[in-house]
Amino acid sequence: MRILYLLIPMALGVIGVALWAFLWAVRSGQFDDLEGPAHRILMDDDDPRIPHRNEKVDDSSLND
Repeated sequence: MRILYLLIPMALGVIGVALWAFLWAVRSGQFDDLEGPAHRILMDDDDPRIPHRNEKVDDSSLND
């Protein structure tokens, strides 16, 4: 029974720290945009990482 005098305040302390961490995350904007990063991974980059060769077509071969 005496252990409850130690465990209850410790449990309340852990709950208090978890509540503080959650409120800090909400106030700092951690949960503002939940879908943006998920959609950003599907979008193509404007500048590709693999360079493409610019091959010019010979105009004389098109007129044949």
